[in-house]
Amino acid sequence: KTKRKNDRAIIMLFRRGLLSSCRAMRASSSLSSSCSSSALSASAPSMLLRLHSTGTASSSSSSSLSFAQRRAMSSKVHRVTLMPGDGIGPEISDAVVKVFEAAGAPIEWEIQNVGTDHVKPGSLDLISPEALDSIRENKVGLKGPFGTPIGGGHRSLNLTLRRALKLYANVRPCRSIPGYKTRYDDIDLVTIRENTEGEYAGLEHETVEGVVENLKVITRQASLRVAEYAFDYAKTHGRKKVTAVHKANIMKLSDGLFLECCRLVASQHPEIEFEELTVDNTCLQLVRNPARLDVMVMPNLYGDIVSDLCAGLIGGLGLTPSGNIGTEAAVFESVHGTAPDIAGQDKANPTALLLSAVMMLHHLDLHDHASAIEQSVFDTIADPACRTGDLGGSAGCSDFTNAICERVAKAMNK
Repeated sequence: KTKRKNDRAIIMLFRRGLLSSCRAMRASSSLSSSCSSSALSASAPSMLLRLHSTGTASSSSSSSLSFAQRRAMSSKVHRVTLMPGDGIGPEISDAVVKVFEAAGAPIEWEIQNVGTDHVKPGSLDLISPEALDSIRENKVGLKGPFGTPIGGGHRSLNLTLRRALKLYANVRPCRSIPGYKTRYDDIDLVTIRENTEGEYAGLEHETVEGVVENLKVITRQASLRVAEYAFDYAKTHGRKKVTAVHKANIMKLSDGLFLECCRLVASQHPEIEFEELTVDNTCLQLVRNPARLDVMVMPNLYGDIVSDLCAGLIGGLGLTPSGNIGTEAAVFESVHGTAPDIAGQDKANPTALLLSAVMMLHHLDLHDHASAIEQSVFDTIADPACRTGDLGGSAGCSDFTNAICERVAKAMNK
């Protein structure tokens, strides 16, 4: 009884801190997209988060204003830390900056060079104190891909950033993009991943020669926090179900604790359907019938794997946005690799970083700019002549970006 009372107290503290984050991550369900020259007026549910801090529709007076009028009313300049990253990172970051300029978005970029090329050998500061201080001060960051050595080298810069800034929840919405056909239609999934512990706690060592141990860390505090975030997210976004993904049938203590925390939080949200699925069954259901899943919450490693599986359902990581949410800052990112084989060749697809930047704009309450950019991205993808190589086209990164800029400039001047 004492433990449950303490857990409820922890949840109440989390709710106070999470409320502003969840309100900032509120999504609408509408997105219109031009799929072809013969279907330019087609519309479909929005793939991304439409973030309204109040969750209510705009008043009739504000909705009657043009994009240009509302843009003039939104004159506050927001400073954002931009980390271009490695490989194709600088190219796709330049694309975002160019599109934002075309949209007239009131963003001031503070560029911080973070990436494998900027890690000094033997340095304990994988990410410079200046870069971390920049994000803490600005409260918002946007990052391209960071390279991660495989089987050796320095620790993951992504993990270092998440832990340093206490970015405890990774949010990955995956929705089908109208005009870009994949094997699945009408995908509408959200993966919420605990971002700070699990197998990614970084606690591994060689006990004796040829025997390595990796410690999986699951804590009650982190599990309650991410579970509460998932249910608040579902409630504020009008989602109907939360699925806790686990392997508690085998890892009875660690995943058992995570599942226990999810059950406790679920008991306080009776309006949201709750189910439990093992991670292997979750992957099976995603391939067989993804429509049966809605919001999924899970520990770190499972979230890394399942979120990529979900991305594959809509066309790949190059089309998937991502946001990392903390109590004091939020960092939005592209989740694909650095693609060094095409870096500097004008072949990169900037869509993932652009859509993550759209999430960021909604987070900053710049909804008109976000909507215009988002729609322009989808309209451009719907045009086969504008698609980059990874989407089956032949356009370069610059061509793709210019096409978006033309569309977004027209939209913002209506």
